[in-house]
Amino acid sequence: MKKNLGVVPGVYPMPVLMVAAYDEAGTVNVMNAAWGMICNSDRIALFIDEDHKTTQNLLKTRAFTVSLADLPHMDVADFFGIASGNRMPDKFARSGYTAVKSSFVNAPIIEEFPVVLECELADVVENDSFYCIVGRIVNTAAEESILAEDGKVDVSKLNALIFDQFRHGYYVTGEQVGKAWNAGAGLMKKKP
Repeated sequence: MKKNLGVVPGVYPMPVLMVAAYDEAGTVNVMNAAWGMICNSDRIALFIDEDHKTTQNLLKTRAFTVSLADLPHMDVADFFGIASGNRMPDKFARSGYTAVKSSFVNAPIIEEFPVVLECELADVVENDSFYCIVGRIVNTAAEESILAEDGKVDVSKLNALIFDQFRHGYYVTGEQVGKAWNAGAGLMKKKP
C-alpha cells in the first residue's frame, strides 16, 4: 500500500550537471543543476532560474558547457551548488579547478569533470510554471580513461553522480542491469 507524501519532486535519478559560462569580463562561473535533461538528439534543457549568475552569463554569451559531475569531484560539485556566483565573485577560483576555453563555443570547459557537452544557446522557454534554457549540443568530449574500446563512454568507469530528490543525497551510477530496447522485447510477442 502506498503512503501519500504530498507534493514532492520525486523523480529519481536526477543528474548532477555542472553548467559553466563566462561573464562579460571572461570570468568563469559554474553552477550545480539537477533539473536538466536531454530533450532532442542534439538539445539539452536546463530548468534553472533566470537570476542565477550562470544563467545571466550564458544569456549574454549565448554559449555554455554542461559537465557530468563524478564521485572523485563530489565536494567541488556540491560547492558549486551551495555557493552563489551573485554573492561570491571568486567562486570558481576558490575551487582550485582548471578551465580552458572550448574550441567549439565561447564557454569554459572544466578540466576536472570527465564528460562535457559544449552548447550554443538555442532557446529560452519561459512561462508561469518554469524557466528553461535549451542548448544545442555542438560537441561532446570525454576523458579517454572512461571510454570503452569502441570509443563510447563506459558508464561503469564514469562514476557519475546522481541526485536523490527525496533525501537530498548523492549516489553513483555504474552497474548495467539490462539492455535498452531489448529487456522488454519478449513482451512484444506476448498475447494479452
